[in-house]
Amino acid sequence: MTTLADYRNERLKKLEEIKSLGINPYPSKTSRSIKIKNLLENFAALENKEVSIAGRLVAIRSFGKIAFLKLRDDSGEVQVFMREPEVPSRESPEVTTEDEGARHPQRRAGATPCPERNFGFDLSRLKLLDTGDFIEATGTVGKSSTGEISVFTDFIKLLGKSLRPLPGRDGFTNKEERYRRRYVDMNVNPEVRDRLVRRSKFWQATRDFMNSKGFIEVNTPVLEHTTGGADATPFETHMNATGEDYYLRISQELPLKRLLGGGFEKVYDIGPRFRNEGVDDEHLPEHIAFESYAAYENYEDGMNLYEEMIKYVAKETWGTLKFNVSGFEIDLENGGKPWPRIKYADLLKEKFNIDVFNPDKTQLIKILKDNHVEAKNLENLSEARLIDHVWKLIRKTSAGPFWLVEEPLSLSPLAKTSEENPLVTERFHPIIAGTEMGNGYSELNDPIDQLERFRAQQSLRDAGDSEAQMLDEDFVEMLEYGMPPACGWGNSERNFWLLEGVSGREAVPFPIIKSLK
Repeated sequence: MTTLADYRNERLKKLEEIKSLGINPYPSKTSRSIKIKNLLENFAALENKEVSIAGRLVAIRSFGKIAFLKLRDDSGEVQVFMREPEVPSRESPEVTTEDEGARHPQRRAGATPCPERNFGFDLSRLKLLDTGDFIEATGTVGKSSTGEISVFTDFIKLLGKSLRPLPGRDGFTNKEERYRRRYVDMNVNPEVRDRLVRRSKFWQATRDFMNSKGFIEVNTPVLEHTTGGADATPFETHMNATGEDYYLRISQELPLKRLLGGGFEKVYDIGPRFRNEGVDDEHLPEHIAFESYAAYENYEDGMNLYEEMIKYVAKETWGTLKFNVSGFEIDLENGGKPWPRIKYADLLKEKFNIDVFNPDKTQLIKILKDNHVEAKNLENLSEARLIDHVWKLIRKTSAGPFWLVEEPLSLSPLAKTSEENPLVTERFHPIIAGTEMGNGYSELNDPIDQLERFRAQQSLRDAGDSEAQMLDEDFVEMLEYGMPPACGWGNSERNFWLLEGVSGREAVPFPIIKSLK
């Protein structure tokens, strides 16, 4: 049985032979003049003209005096048709027919032979190349006898020798191996690379939309002395330069709101955030997130804006507003009507007869146990945390789209209290296909109220709740200088994973995976 080591050794022998011929197997310069997609799309204008293409060699079929190669770059694949040169010798540039002169302008009468030809590959040297190698082919555009668009040449150049063969698609299906060697996965499974292209479109569409609405992108710090803006356990690190410990941010919220206090009116940030939690289909400890803040707007303004944004981004990324996700048939257009707005307390009362303003802890624990919720030490969790677990039971069965509004004060330490009902906040979540596709609220700008809520959260943290928020005295000080009323919003790339219909680890280029020791 031939092993990977056998294949590698064979290729190492070829590498040495290539070097012995005076050929550099890893040159820095190429002469590529066109990408493959552009060649294919503009065949009529390029037919009988010379081009230079470059890419990975994905197939080789040799038949004596001719060979068919398949070359791939990031835009597509094309055939390279190789044949023996029809000239008396390599040193003689004379041509025998007008047609050959047209197909090989470098060999027209009176032309000077290309010195690079002696350091490249014709049919006699083709055996030194393998699939996986990167090559350059310069030749004439035409069609083969079967009608396939091809580049006709008798000479190719090696750009990078591959020492390990790519596995076949059927032989590379183990998820752990695919995630560990993502660069191989992208070659064997082109849909993985295509998905990452859509991921880029997703974030570019977000930027385009926000910029069109007058927002300014500002990058905020990743390292923080005090982290906040979400209920999550942070990662910790140490900076040698200052001799201090830092947290990796769990949210961009508090720095962005400091910008509002500094005079900005519309700001956003797209970048990584870090939450020291488990890995599942909806969570990755490191992921890209988006947060934005608009002064002089409230949560009702926010729902109108971000409903428009979600639709715009979906249309730009996938070209549709209709999705089949996790068994849910979703239409973001909602028949042309605004998404419904459903109150948090009403929903929990309807589904489980829970009074969120006067919760019965025994009832909450029973509901969770009856529904097989796996959570450590349910009895030690606060009523607010238990209610949140019950809400997630409802969320998982909700198709949407709809806005969940007026979350209780105990669950929203940074949101502004409703003027109509002091027990709830002006907070909103879009619920789509069983998940929360974002989080927004009218921002709290009362420094006294904010300090009291921070202290309540810090008490929970001191009692052992590692996800409770920290007391950020500097943020409270900023509020004392004054911050205008504002609406804030955030969503992570979970939105992309959801509408793409894959898990988080499938949707990122290099997913978290335990190292091999």
